[in-house]
Amino acid sequence: MSKIILSKNFIKSVCQLALNEDLYPSGDISSNLLKNNIKKKVKLISNQTGIIGGLEFAKQTFKLIDKKIKINLKKKEGSKIKKGDLIAIIEGNIKHILTGERVALNFLSHISGIATITNQFVKKVGKKCKICCTRKTIPNLRVVQKYAVKLGGGTNHRFNLSDEYLIKDNHVASTDTKKLIQLAIKKKKGKKITVEIDNLSQLKKIIGLKFDRVLFDNMRPKILKKSVKLSKKLYETEASGGITLKNVRKIANTGVERVSIGSLTHSFNSLDLKLEI
Repeated sequence: MSKIILSKNFIKSVCQLALNEDLYPSGDISSNLLKNNIKKKVKLISNQTGIIGGLEFAKQTFKLIDKKIKINLKKKEGSKIKKGDLIAIIEGNIKHILTGERVALNFLSHISGIATITNQFVKKVGKKCKICCTRKTIPNLRVVQKYAVKLGGGTNHRFNLSDEYLIKDNHVASTDTKKLIQLAIKKKKGKKITVEIDNLSQLKKIIGLKFDRVLFDNMRPKILKKSVKLSKKLYETEASGGITLKNVRKIANTGVERVSIGSLTHSFNSLDLKLEI
């Protein structure tokens, strides 16, 4: 799988693009009404319990606007925070701090929100199975979102279409499943092969072929348990489809090794954070 690298240069680049979006074409016309020499201390405070993430994004956002802004972090990246916790103190030209406020908070809230919901799923299943994200990410933010999943204790699924073979229902609908698997085995070159199935009949037709992982899609726990029992000695097992905090433990109890959840990155709630003068 492709490695997700969050270098300082990458973070700076992403933050610069976000600032460009916010400041085009005339800058922060509201904050520019303030005098240029007013210095203030601003507190970054949590309005919710969760996992804090994206601190380096916030730091780089302010530094790109004004290198003289000082950021004193009170919490570590990936640490648990409670409502009312002081996360950081930001000190400097208030005009510049306010200019970067929304971009910094957007990164923090977004990354923290994904890390928080991921961590809730991880706690539900304990060591029974891995909680995985998917490719259902916001375009151009996949690296950031998958980083947030890792921060919450989750596991990254394939990063892009070249990482692994994933033979899905629409591939199968286009041609014979066995032929697709056999072709993937020939072209494998070290890449994993996952085959998606949604019933026992499909599983029985392909069981014994030398692929790596079977993905059970939208299966009821009772059928999922039977399917896992049939395939566990031969393949890594994964479940997906309609998985929530309410049913994930029941899914994990079937013995499946991985659970992939698209909502981690497409339907999460951002963590509520604020800057307070």
